[in-house]
Amino acid sequence: MPSRRVVVVGAGIGGLTAAVALHRRGWHVTVCERAPEPPVTGAGIGLAPNALRALQAVGVDVTRVTGSAVPAAMGVRRSDGRWLVRVGTADLAARYGTPPIAVPRPALNAALAAALPPGAVHYGTTVTAVDGTGDRPVPHTEDGPGLPTDLVVAAEGIHSPLRRAYFSGHPGLRYVGETAWRALVEAPDLGIQAMSETWGRGERFGVTPLSDGRFYLYATATVPAGGRDADPRVELRRRFDSWHDPIPALLDRVDRLAPADVLRHDLYELAARLPRLHHGRIAWLGDAAHAMTPNLGQGGCQAIEDAVILAHLLPGGDGGDGGDGTSTGTGTYARDTGTDGVPAALAAYTAARRDRTDSVRVRARRVGRLGALRNPLAVAARDLAVRATPVRLALHGMDDLFNGFHLPDRPVR
Repeated sequence: MPSRRVVVVGAGIGGLTAAVALHRRGWHVTVCERAPEPPVTGAGIGLAPNALRALQAVGVDVTRVTGSAVPAAMGVRRSDGRWLVRVGTADLAARYGTPPIAVPRPALNAALAAALPPGAVHYGTTVTAVDGTGDRPVPHTEDGPGLPTDLVVAAEGIHSPLRRAYFSGHPGLRYVGETAWRALVEAPDLGIQAMSETWGRGERFGVTPLSDGRFYLYATATVPAGGRDADPRVELRRRFDSWHDPIPALLDRVDRLAPADVLRHDLYELAARLPRLHHGRIAWLGDAAHAMTPNLGQGGCQAIEDAVILAHLLPGGDGGDGGDGTSTGTGTYARDTGTDGVPAALAAYTAARRDRTDSVRVRARRVGRLGALRNPLAVAARDLAVRATPVRLALHGMDDLFNGFHLPDRPVR
């Protein structure tokens, strides 16, 4: 049987994970990315235990290429520095088998791209449309129609044009009322040992040690959408310079960056879940499928889960055992019986992923609303409630997230 072909639209974390997983299942993979080159600056990404297990299921060892350093603790603080809740990462590792880690996004992108055949990723290539959703959909780029393919994976991010084209009746995106700033800094001399998020009144500041020794900083504020900063470094200093240590010292490091190295984005989520995560032979994943706020650190993690489960459910690309016979923890990939199992696999993908990703989206929104409270009485009540919650109950509340990755049974073909 000739190799099945897939076009992945978007070379972000989810798209590249899908490309790697499908390549290892024997598919001929082409990734089209509209950006002219791989990212070299930007932010970090947290990889919770569920995402790390998903990557391990397709043979990707993140720590080998990005480092494995983890903070000693993680938790939530008040703007005066008092901890509302704190848990040791050793306790997380004992409970979930592995601690969460945070890595630079460019490094993770590069590691995933390096796992693909040379020439598989086409930068500066925008997929403008997909014709037909029958047996052989045809992706179009700015240069015209491409080759017919067996599957299109839409991983173009939060503003997915393919989502808008095929779900035209969907309400689309909703601004959640907050804007975020993000930056990567060097600060080895500060001795920061904890991953923390500090909650104020309508503002938050996050400090995340990365696996390579740098720090990923993020901040949010409740402001109208569409704002711009003359200099984002000055804006961050204005808002957060009076907060607890080490935030002022970290802002000193931000001042050493170029203004363009501090990213500012309004935060949006999908206003309602999609009716399904596929249409014909197009499958959506990540932000294109279920854009959510970053409050749980699960946006990228859920994209990784999507990618691995989608590839797991699809038939092997060459009709054999998945190309390299890779084990996913449930035995080697089963030999395809000769029938085309793609439609059944996509229906199974929607069934496996839609409810889980939507529940995470809704939960992330609720956590964000807590963090964004501005009324002094509401803030005091929130802080008291968080401090009064035992750590064991707080951990129990994360079990469904961190233990929620499972490879479902493949559809019978």
